[in-house]
Order: sequence, then structure tokens, then C-alpha cells
Amino acid sequence: MGRRLVVLLGLLLMMMISPPLAWHAWGGHIKELRVCGDPDNLPFSNKKLEGFENKIAEVIAKELGAELTYYWWPHQRGMIRRTLRAGQCDALISIPEGWDPVLWTKPYYRSGYVLVYPKDKGFQIKSLDDPILKKLKIGTYVNSPPAEALAEKGIMKNVVGYNQLYDYQQDRPGKIIEDLIAGEIDVAAVWGPVAGYYMKKLNASHLEVVPLMDGGPATPFTFEFSMGVREGDKALKAELEQALSKRQAEIKKVLEDYGVPLLPLLAKEQFGPVKEQPGQIIYHRD
Repeated sequence: MGRRLVVLLGLLLMMMISPPLAWHAWGGHIKELRVCGDPDNLPFSNKKLEGFENKIAEVIAKELGAELTYYWWPHQRGMIRRTLRAGQCDALISIPEGWDPVLWTKPYYRSGYVLVYPKDKGFQIKSLDDPILKKLKIGTYVNSPPAEALAEKGIMKNVVGYNQLYDYQQDRPGKIIEDLIAGEIDVAAVWGPVAGYYMKKLNASHLEVVPLMDGGPATPFTFEFSMGVREGDKALKAELEQALSKRQAEIKKVLEDYGVPLLPLLAKEQFGPVKEQPGQIIYHRD
């Protein structure tokens, strides 16, 4: 997750162009879906295929009738240069919509940062403007949008910083939720997919989750996610968009199963509506 936040905050660099993909020269139909995967980055992806991106890739490959293969590389600086543009793989399953180093599909889900705190504390915190935050011990990621927003409000001394680039032996992605459960912090401003995944994993139904919706253009709290392909690869983009459109319901089910907090898409171009079912984890604006 920490590596993925680096992507969200725009810390990846523009790299070089690569060779073409595994594509029929004349027919224009994909035979093999070569995914650029992170080998150890749950809840997103790992080599055991346990992440929600792995499950979404399976859904898309099945719809395309293509063999699913992976090229494993940590999603951090240099990732695009060493994967897509080196011709090692052809698709990223989840990238921020509009991210310049790749050609992106229409967004297929939206999520964001959330506030998490124990329900039994009696807090009614709905935004970072709540004055009670000045009195509480807040855990958040260093240099993340919530951390910057808190600093702008003069809330710094009572903030506990968590690394965005994780050492998986020490500073695990779920540590911020573990610390919240243990009472080491009072409230967490955390990336939603990480919060949802670890709350499920740790059976932490006693925690309240509140989407952060008041970020500005400079410090957005929510992001729309697309699939990404090599710049100029409009044929694969079209294939992926068709598959995403047909398999919306299955993909949403995968995201829900992993506890990903889902928000309505904002993009002008998006896939048609999918009827919501009881129990879906979908947050709406008040």
C-alpha cells in the first residue's frame, strides 16, 4: 500500500518508451494479458495472487479469453520504465485516472482516504475540521494529503507519522490499524482500501469509518482509478474498456469483498450504472 500511495501522490517519474505487446498483428485481439504486478503489496497484489488487483485481472482475462501472466516488479520509482516501457508487461490493473506516464482507460472505481476510530469512544468526527482533533493522537501517512491538510490547520504535535514506503518486516501496511485497535492512537487518517482490508482481516467491526470528502485540488482525498497501458496503445485500451464495461458487477463485488470503500465516479466518461445490491460498501456524499 505504501508504494501505491507514492503513485497517488505523483512521486513516480516519466520514463522511456518500450516495444509492442502480445497482440495479434492483424486481428487486433489479445491472446495474452501480461500484467505488471507488485509481488508483495497486499491488499493490492502479491505473487500468491491474493490481492484484489489479482482477482480483477482474472475477471478481465476471462472476459478477453486471454491467458493471464505477470511480470513482477515493486510499484515504486522506476516501475514504468522497468515494466511497461521495457516491454515486460502490457497492463497495470489500478492506477490514478489521468496519471501522465501511461494511457489510461475510463475509470472503473473511486476510493479515498478515510477517518477511522473506535465506535465506543463516542466521537462524531466527520472531517479534519473537527476541533476535537487538536486533542487526539492522530495516526496518518507522512507527506500524505491528510498529513498536509492537518499541518495547514496547525495540527502537528499530536500527529503520529507512518511511512508510505513500508519495510514489510517492521512497518507493515496494517500497522496503523493495529495501533488504533491497541489504543496507541485515537484516530487514523488512512488510505481507504488499506483500512477496509485490515479491518476485515482483524475482525475490527468496532471501528467507525468516515470518508474524507473535503480535500481541495492541491490535497485531494479521493481518487478515480483506471487500468493503464503503454502510451499510444489504443487497441489494448479499447479491449480493456470493453471488458471492464461487461464485468462491472463482478469487479465491484471483488472490491467489496476486500473492504474497499467505494465512492461514486465523478468522471464525465464512465461506464453505465450498475444497480446497487444490499450490503454493498458504497459511500455517498451527504
